[in-house]
Amino acid sequence: MTILNLSECKKVIDFRIDANTYKKDYLKTEAIIQNKGFKTIEELSVSVQNFGAYSLCNHIKFLDDGIPFLMTENIRNNFIDWNIQKYVDLESHELLYKSHCKKGQVLVTMAGEYLGRVAVYDKDFVCSSNQAIAKVTLTQGLNPYIISTFLNTKYGQNQINRLKTITGQPNINMSLIKSLKILYFDKVFSNAIKELINKSEQNREKSKQTYTEAENILLQEIGVQNFEPSKDPVNIKSFKESFGITKRLDAEYYLKKYEQIVVKIKLQKHDILNNIVEISKSIEPGSIHYSEEEGLPFYRVSDYNKYGLSKPDKELTYSFVSDNKELIEKLKPKKGTILFSKDGSVGTAYLLRDDLDGITSGAILHLKVKNSKEILPEYLTLALNSKLVQMQAERDAGGSIILHWRKEEIEQVVVPIIEITKQKQIAELVEESFKLKNKSERLSEIAKKAVEIAIETDEATAIKFINDKS
Repeated sequence: MTILNLSECKKVIDFRIDANTYKKDYLKTEAIIQNKGFKTIEELSVSVQNFGAYSLCNHIKFLDDGIPFLMTENIRNNFIDWNIQKYVDLESHELLYKSHCKKGQVLVTMAGEYLGRVAVYDKDFVCSSNQAIAKVTLTQGLNPYIISTFLNTKYGQNQINRLKTITGQPNINMSLIKSLKILYFDKVFSNAIKELINKSEQNREKSKQTYTEAENILLQEIGVQNFEPSKDPVNIKSFKESFGITKRLDAEYYLKKYEQIVVKIKLQKHDILNNIVEISKSIEPGSIHYSEEEGLPFYRVSDYNKYGLSKPDKELTYSFVSDNKELIEKLKPKKGTILFSKDGSVGTAYLLRDDLDGITSGAILHLKVKNSKEILPEYLTLALNSKLVQMQAERDAGGSIILHWRKEEIEQVVVPIIEITKQKQIAELVEESFKLKNKSERLSEIAKKAVEIAIETDEATAIKFINDKS
């Protein structure tokens, strides 16, 4: 408990009296920052802006391809996830000029479950972004990487979490983002942080390239590396050939492109997923059991992609875990389990390389390969993420606003089974990809920890830490 005079509350930028604003960690952070040299985001920037009026949403034309449209889930801790789900046309892009992301800007998420993520936009092309991403254009000559890294440390996150609203959907407005305090670091240390983040990104890119190389081997083996699916919107089926077999009447389900990809797979050795793996489900405990403090990590579909897991945004209370101890232990996924999403971003597969100290949401299935001598888990995971299976997911889960892939449909997914020597080649590349990804994450964490050391001790000690660890 923290006891303060009303006069102290009035010093907070928007005069708050809620308990969250005065948590001990937040007050400690404020005291440390006040004792050091700092400037606000507003003082360091040329502009801080976002999307503009929410009414503009009605004028956006989304496409399957075009100009990338960044969402808050694309902004991670010191990097941008380019697994883009939305694109816009040129007219929408030009209309949303306030949403443009340009090289060197610091991006800060402003609302929702991903609030407070910060990354530097480092691409040479300009893309659009949604209304919950603030774009900080710094004064020329300033290092965006030290600012981004600082805001990702506990000293930046405590400021953001202190100022966010906690009623309804969490958010932080533009004036509060402008008020965030940034500590001063000398040029040598700032450049060392920039170098670490750049190395981290280089390893991330190498990781993706290696993974793509593995994907290409699979596509070559199946003979679909240059596959161009039919764009014909018409496919004539009798009632017996359609509803009589699938119990589906939505026209999109019967598009020729879906038939084509399944035929390609069935030209060689294949099997349905239910014969290859054991499938189990997790639970959906509900937001009432989410913890405001530390708890058991709770992984949702948004917390992973085919390249790996990220730190989950939600944790479950220890009281819920204690009350359901036996069930929780049973639900913790073990090494070798493939996580496979059935809701939202359906069909995303990730192979666990260690036991997971946490549980997943009910939207994520757990797959366990029955015979790893015939099908390697690394190979199966890549096959599930390939367009060979993704098009089947698109076919089955289409036709609704929120995508949902039924377990019964997932069990019938057709999977190619290639020669084991090629599977091993793919598995080696996949593992190399994840080694590079882990190195990328380690470098990013070193950068963040080094900034905290610089604040708590001095920059010389922080530089030594960087040299020792990287």
